[in-house]
Amino acid sequence: MSYMDVKTAADRWELTERRITTLCRDGRIAGAKKEGGLWLIPDDAEKPADGRRNKSSRAMKTTAKLPLPIGVSDFKELVSGYYYVDKTLMLKEFIDSKPKVSLFTRPRRFGKTLAMDMLKTFFEVSDTDTSKYFKNKKIWSCGEEYRREQGKYPVIFVTFKDIKFATWEQTYTAIREIIANEYLRHDVLLTSDKCNDFEKDYFRKVVDGTITEVSMARAFLELSHMLNKHYGRPAVIIIDEYDTPIQQGYTEGYYEQITGFMRNLLSGAFKDNSNLSYGFLTGILRVAKESIFSGLNNLKVNSILEDRYSEYFGFTKDEIRDIMEYYGRTDKYEEICEWYDGYRFGDTDIFNPWSVLNYMDENCSAKAYWQSTGDNSIIRQIVAEADDETADNLRKLMQGQMVSSYVDTSVIYPEIRNNPTTIYSFLLSAGYLKVVKKDELHDGNAICDIAIPNKEIFYVYEKEILSALTNVISQSTAIAIQQAIIKQDVPKLQDNLQKLLLNSISSFDYAHENFYHGLILGICAIMNNLYRVDSNRESGHGRYDIQLRPYDKKMPGIIIELKVLKDGVAESRIDSELEASAKEALAQIERQQYVTAMKQQGITHFFKVGVSFYKKHVKLLSDTE
Repeated sequence: MSYMDVKTAADRWELTERRITTLCRDGRIAGAKKEGGLWLIPDDAEKPADGRRNKSSRAMKTTAKLPLPIGVSDFKELVSGYYYVDKTLMLKEFIDSKPKVSLFTRPRRFGKTLAMDMLKTFFEVSDTDTSKYFKNKKIWSCGEEYRREQGKYPVIFVTFKDIKFATWEQTYTAIREIIANEYLRHDVLLTSDKCNDFEKDYFRKVVDGTITEVSMARAFLELSHMLNKHYGRPAVIIIDEYDTPIQQGYTEGYYEQITGFMRNLLSGAFKDNSNLSYGFLTGILRVAKESIFSGLNNLKVNSILEDRYSEYFGFTKDEIRDIMEYYGRTDKYEEICEWYDGYRFGDTDIFNPWSVLNYMDENCSAKAYWQSTGDNSIIRQIVAEADDETADNLRKLMQGQMVSSYVDTSVIYPEIRNNPTTIYSFLLSAGYLKVVKKDELHDGNAICDIAIPNKEIFYVYEKEILSALTNVISQSTAIAIQQAIIKQDVPKLQDNLQKLLLNSISSFDYAHENFYHGLILGICAIMNNLYRVDSNRESGHGRYDIQLRPYDKKMPGIIIELKVLKDGVAESRIDSELEASAKEALAQIERQQYVTAMKQQGITHFFKVGVSFYKKHVKLLSDTE
């Protein structure tokens, strides 16, 4: 008899691993046995009736559920009145290893700010008892050695997540005001008998804005020094989203100014600072090559490739199952996986927490929630400036294929535009790609097979790729072409494509088959709500150019085959050559039986289109089946 482990059973039956273990222990799974401390379950075992779940469902009708914490990043507020996914074991993992300075790099909206606020709440000395926020959490049951760390340190905490301004002057002002507000949070220092007049004068200058930019770069160093003197213990310094103003500086043209200032500010906080107990930073990228952390040899980087802390940013599969069971929506597990799963941090499968919470709050309505939370223009820039190889890889990614690339987690912003390796490294770090497989290298980086994580991120690519085509094609023209395809209106399709070529394309440096293929594929991509768009896949006796497989089997499947005439066609023969080439494209669809794959999936009606291009000329022929 063959057996499966607890994780496999949990995936198969859509229960948590903890629940499977309980059912085994209670003897409710026939044939389950324990070997070497692990439960083994017969492969043919049936899912037991879960009385607890039924009870939960009945109770749901009468018991009010906690609200979902959408946009809540204040730890005290969240645990006091919202559904909380307990991530407090992150504290245990930190206390066990005690790195001096830790950097966590994760995509936006993956819980970095909440995690840092949890650390602040746990470590910070306070006039009130803050242990109440942890006594019913996992960390509290880990032992006295962890509990005695609670509430023992002065804490400096700032977040730069909203520093997104067009000029360096505006950015510096915003940073200064954020730090001034943090100083005011520690205004007890102004009356402390342990701080001298010089230190208090510096404090006042930070608060009233009269401090010079050069002196401002010492702000964290000076504040930690005063806190150490007052409390008799070095401070914990937490800087959330440290690289947001750096990315903005790169985009808006004040990159050198922001990196120079941040280098001095962070060096004062974390480099050889005797007033520092522990330091924490979060961001999307580790920008070490820019010497932001120059000489900082005590920095522990926890990137998306690292196993440590991998489960503490985003939701794991077990946490998703618990959420869905709590709110009575286990029937939507497959959909939530399709849309919001797919990320991999270290060796842990992770769901996008922002999108999951919004999905649950919107009565399980699947949408691209993450798309609207930030600026995706970096993808648009990459697409617009992509060379042939990058453009081909982007098409492969949008077709659900994998691309292999060297991944450098210390990618720097100026390299993104010019270096193909850093393009994929950035997209991976920023949450636009996932690691499918990795082969680690001696330099801490890896060769990775990468892919688009899920359906939500596919829509982001779709939107930005279409936006990147605006120099070639307006959205109104794209929509008109899409409608003509859907309605099988060949004259209208021909007319709109011809207008597009005549009015929009001014250069033919890229007027080869790949160019036209990418153009048509980009137009088709936005129809992803009706069709799955594939390209260059095997079907029948060959590989089609573009296939649109309908999600509704009552709609026709669409096959598009493209041909491009070679240069040198005489003006008088263009029409006849295009006609013959389009006929050959249509005949190829039939001869190679490209509709075979869709027929095997239950599609019965087909719209076949042969398209031939020559510079600004196009000819379409079609057939139906």
